[in-house]
Amino acid sequence: MTGAERDRGRVSIFLAIALFAVLVMIGLSFDAAGRLRTQQRADNLAAEAARAGGQQIDVAQAMSAGLKVVDMAAAADAAVDYLDRAGVEGDATWVTQGEGCADTARCLRVDVQMTYDMVMLPIFGFPQQVTVNGSATAELLTDEDI
Repeated sequence: MTGAERDRGRVSIFLAIALFAVLVMIGLSFDAAGRLRTQQRADNLAAEAARAGGQQIDVAQAMSAGLKVVDMAAAADAAVDYLDRAGVEGDATWVTQGEGCADTARCLRVDVQMTYDMVMLPIFGFPQQVTVNGSATAELLTDEDI
């Protein structure tokens, strides 16, 4: 038996292992990029919803006294309505201090929850879906704050 005959089949095992590793790396890259895009979208939707909520002023007080004061109930409802129209689940809460809000400010915090459907990694035993959370806080400034 010659040396070439003894080495037959060894390269194919190496190539099979290397090909598997390359496919896992491609899957990780593809699904990691998709998850990152979903994270960015969740953060952007939360920021837009917080902005929509921050634009809700008390119209009656603005008309009668000329002051622009945030209607807190309408602001939270507007933020949640924005998320509903965007087709994502989320919640809007008032934060008075901490969590990205100054000690004296009134802030509307919007939290969004989205899922990303993995494309390639489930082939290798990873979960089919990943939950991604996004959040944003809008500091609400009105005539009484200025």
